[in-house]
Amino acid sequence: SSISTPSHDHPKAERLVAGNPQRTTWEHYSNASGEISSGVWACEVGAWRIAFDERSDEYFHVLEGRIRISDEHGVASEFGPGDACVIPAGFTGTFTVLAPVKKHYVMIKRKA
Repeated sequence: SSISTPSHDHPKAERLVAGNPQRTTWEHYSNASGEISSGVWACEVGAWRIAFDERSDEYFHVLEGRIRISDEHGVASEFGPGDACVIPAGFTGTFTVLAPVKKHYVMIKRKA
């Protein structure tokens, strides 16, 4: 498999909860319609609010580091190396990187 050129970004200022972590994405695959994207994602320590739209789901598998995902009611789950999770469409909450993380991801964005 070819290694893609990484892209870098930070959470939007209005979503920041802690820090200003740099996020790095190596997209390894996306289909022509943009409905599926997969690759590797890494992030520094920090936290921000997330809000998935009603048609987007993400599956991820943690390679290294540790994250906590809390829903809008404060119910939290933590994930470390070897753990996998799905963030479902419509999910809102807080994404916290507790230790620098790297994960495989698959994003699925269904058409309306």
